[in-house]
Amino acid sequence: MILSASRRTDIPCFFSEWFMNRIRAGYVKVRNPMNPRQAKRIELSPEAVDCIVFWTKDAANLMPYLAELDARGYRYYFQFTVTPYGFEIEPRLRPKEEIEKTLIALSEKIGRERVVWRYDPILFYADFDLSRHKEWFRRMCGRFSSYVDTVTISFVDSYARRKSMPYRPPSDFEAEAFAAFAGETAERCGISCTACCESGALEKFGIAPARCIDEERVSRICGHPVAAGPDRSQRSGCGCCKSVDIGAYDTCLNGCAYCYANRYGYDRILHRLSAHDPKGEFLIDVENK
Repeated sequence: MILSASRRTDIPCFFSEWFMNRIRAGYVKVRNPMNPRQAKRIELSPEAVDCIVFWTKDAANLMPYLAELDARGYRYYFQFTVTPYGFEIEPRLRPKEEIEKTLIALSEKIGRERVVWRYDPILFYADFDLSRHKEWFRRMCGRFSSYVDTVTISFVDSYARRKSMPYRPPSDFEAEAFAAFAGETAERCGISCTACCESGALEKFGIAPARCIDEERVSRICGHPVAAGPDRSQRSGCGCCKSVDIGAYDTCLNGCAYCYANRYGYDRILHRLSAHDPKGEFLIDVENK
């Protein structure tokens, strides 16, 4: 089994203590996000878990626990999002300079192959236009070239409930122009560029379809073949293999304006998190709070 921790919330940033308590207990309980009355128990022993894929915008809080994960025999890698946006779009993240240093420190600790940099989603707002994206992407590729082997890009989706937000998706021209630049720039820095769930033909720019939960990467990290098969539950164009997600929606405190995993606003998240117990079996121990 490949464990996803998590597409639904930032476990490394906000729930590292809870996660490690579940690792020590050897199991976790997760509610069906479509029907919270349904719950299942997931075994977390090293024998049951081939690999853990962490998704985060800031891994600092989990890093002190990595030695324990290693000692217990777990294998893992990180999908680590670092974008250039300011507090207008990502209001509750630490300063980006500090987060960039965290990515570098993480890579120095666990190795380049186990940190995938995500530059996504790509969106435009105020004076943050194509030229600024190119400037930031070039600089970040140069800085991360020794610390990641892959960068994943994607373009922001226009969810109906987000239409009033102060950003917009790129036009077709802007998307192609950035993709061409990103493919060339990443290659020059020795980084493979992939695209997550993008229907356009970006291969002409040297950008392959992303496999964020990637059985080939998992197999290399584990040192033996891991055959998980494609994940049919994901959206169209997703190249991920099957995994089991242990997160919960509406629990992330990063507050990113474009987030699909927080549906009801910051006050609702705070209300739900009042039910969080770092020693609990569930991340949120309520059926519908």
